[in-house]
Amino acid sequence: MNRRSFVKTSGAAGLAAVMPSAALALEVQHSMARTTSHVPSKPHQQTPETLLLKDYRPQSIYKIPVTEVAKAKFSAIDMHSHPYAKTSDQLAEWVKNMDEVGIQKTIILTMATGTEFDGIYEQYAPHGDRFEMWCGLDFTGYNQTGFASSVVKELKRCRQAGARGVGEIHDKGQGLRSGKSKTTGMHPDDPRMDPVFEACAELKLPFSLHVADPIWMYQRMDRTNDGLMNAYSWRLDNQPNIVSLPGMVEILERTTKRHPHTTFIACHLANLDYDLARLGALLESSPNLWADISARYAETGATPRAASQFYAKYADRLLYGTDMGFDKAMYQVTFRILETLDEHFYEIDQFDYHWYLNGFGLPDSTLKQVYHDNAARLLAARE
Repeated sequence: MNRRSFVKTSGAAGLAAVMPSAALALEVQHSMARTTSHVPSKPHQQTPETLLLKDYRPQSIYKIPVTEVAKAKFSAIDMHSHPYAKTSDQLAEWVKNMDEVGIQKTIILTMATGTEFDGIYEQYAPHGDRFEMWCGLDFTGYNQTGFASSVVKELKRCRQAGARGVGEIHDKGQGLRSGKSKTTGMHPDDPRMDPVFEACAELKLPFSLHVADPIWMYQRMDRTNDGLMNAYSWRLDNQPNIVSLPGMVEILERTTKRHPHTTFIACHLANLDYDLARLGALLESSPNLWADISARYAETGATPRAASQFYAKYADRLLYGTDMGFDKAMYQVTFRILETLDEHFYEIDQFDYHWYLNGFGLPDSTLKQVYHDNAARLLAARE
């Protein structure tokens, strides 16, 4: 299992890139008008004039150290995962993998309520010391009187049934949603959400909030887009009435300040992997905010010096997370990025991104905080 399997919800778009060719503009225009599979074309069909971006699979030429990290240097708590295992055998395999790579506990963001949450909780209960269940929110009737009281009632029921947090709740610019629900048009700073966040504080339920998506998804889909190969698959630039990424960060900041007693976790570095200084300012302005690093290893792996400096400065506010399934290889590549000083390596199978990555070489003190101590402190604060 890899990020492509778990994150992508449909076949990726066929972004044609001709390398080199005078027909670039025409090919991109034609290919953007259709959606195709990410399955590479047959090698004999590929020439420099017809190679598609989606088929580009570079291999490093550099004879430099390659470090295999089989197990995290310190026991880790994965603060961002989902109910990937659907059978008892898959659950047993997951636990085995966790043991082998050094994952002490995994937080399951079910995004579910009602009987769906109860069913997931029951399924994972036999391994209750290794998994912790967080519930979702039911946004049904969000525009009707009594919405907040209904949500709070279900939150209390889920808390009684075993939920220890809330998430992952999404807002990519068109409104809040949970799980498979449709977007509401209501953002986190909407007054209708105030009673919900206050209830989370009262019930000691941390709130895992996914705001925006990577910056490329909002930018023009042309040759200037730094992440075009992936941006087009998840494009948001063509969506009506969408709040920009900076706008969503401002909404997040207003929300955390308005509810200082509620613990918030900004998933995926609040999608500020491209502007870590802004994320740092956000963390400094909101002491009740944490950031998980899940599924943004590839984005930050492109800027290792800036990323390692950021980790050093905010080592006490960052949480280890994956969001990419439960294969051992997936965990191990995250360890390689965090722990080693390896350079110019590709991990297309895990991340489905096409640029090279680099390790951060984080010191032990930072690794221990990010892998374990911060999460342990956050979770213990609920007691």
